[in-house]
Amino acid sequence: MIPKEAKLVFKGVLFDVYQWQQEQFDGTEKTFEKLKRKNSVNIIPVLDDGNILLIDEEQPERGTFITVPGGQIDEGEKPEGAARRELREETGYTCQSLELWLTVQPYGNKIDWTVYNFIARGCANTDNQKLDSGEKITLKPVTLDQFFDIAMHDPKYRNTEITLALLRASQKPVEFEKLKKLLFL
Repeated sequence: MIPKEAKLVFKGVLFDVYQWQQEQFDGTEKTFEKLKRKNSVNIIPVLDDGNILLIDEEQPERGTFITVPGGQIDEGEKPEGAARRELREETGYTCQSLELWLTVQPYGNKIDWTVYNFIARGCANTDNQKLDSGEKITLKPVTLDQFFDIAMHDPKYRNTEITLALLRASQKPVEFEKLKKLLFL
């Protein structure tokens, strides 16, 4: 969290910068700094056939990478609403159910930013993609085994918080079975 006494010193497009004075153990003070950005959502879409829908995404100056649908939460929007919106915009799919699986703060001590990771079940194509001008997205349905392999080994996969959660689950058979059950209720 950013302390109440922190001052906004820079307002950016993606990041705002806050600074504050913090007393040290020896009584001196130092300037501390933290970034703030809009919270985000990631969605793991599970299709009716049991496949998981990943996306091959390309953005200017970033090349192509593999990810799950997701994006920023708009002002006044709840994480679940953002997840449903991002799923529909990036894939054209809607889901029958949506469950919060994992909440992380990827850079908790440096960036005030929460990422909500959802599992969307019963996903079906109901619309056309509505991509941002800086997005090119190709849908990539994969099996659970392929998803694990991509998340663990493909350097183009970009959701490290999901990779870490999958890695932890894969090390404990009980946790792995819970995850599979969560994906495929």
